Amino acid sequence: MVETYRTKVTNVTAREDFRRGCLDILPIAAVAFPIGLLWGTLAVKEGLSPLEAGLMSASVFAGAAQFVALDLWRTPPPWLLLSFSVFVVNIRHVLMGASLSRHIGSIPKALRPLVMLLMVDEVWALAERRALSAPLTAAYYLGLGLPLWVNWLVSTLIGAVLGRALGDPHAYGLDFAFSALFIAILASFWKGPRTGAVLAASGLAAALAKLLVPGAWYIALGGIAGVSVAALLAQPEVEADGA
Repeated sequence: MVETYRTKVTNVTAREDFRRGCLDILPIAAVAFPIGLLWGTLAVKEGLSPLEAGLMSASVFAGAAQFVALDLWRTPPPWLLLSFSVFVVNIRHVLMGASLSRHIGSIPKALRPLVMLLMVDEVWALAERRALSAPLTAAYYLGLGLPLWVNWLVSTLIGAVLGRALGDPHAYGLDFAFSALFIAILASFWKGPRTGAVLAASGLAAALAKLLVPGAWYIALGGIAGVSVAALLAQPEVEADGA
């Protein structure tokens, strides 16, 4: 029997739900492709083979962390510095994982390691948006994550093989397209002034940290500031409910 579940609108099969995830992630995948080409090109320039570049994309699957790693790449590679820097860049995944954990109760435990591997910023944001209106199922989540993972792997491999012949995507402004899409996704979470306060706190903290703190700490500090403000603003509601 084909698995179904009830949303607020209608019954949806797992196959249909997977297809919905694929369609929702399609614009992001299209923008991510040239960024992957760029990363693959830079990777071989730093001395990685196409196979090594592909293995890094397949196992790490974190564009920002991979670009940071390339900036620090030397021969021989400074493994301790690389590991720490990637940890700092990806520490926001702790916050995203805690947020997402509220919605994955229906996803089999055997699939949850894969859920965590596929949890990049855009997949997390779309999964959270989905959870506002319907259950977050394994089919929908994999529809988001798997195509984006394959897209990133293929694009980095092509970039690594073709190298400089592809040109620089920065020249076309494609590096900002990813950010613009993510901003559009965040805008769909808007619920009034409180949302604005959280976004403003996160953005201000990240900007100040970028200017004042060396390294990639601005990513983690921006996330912590946003979470802190959200928790503070939620306090009155919790106290009112308790009263």
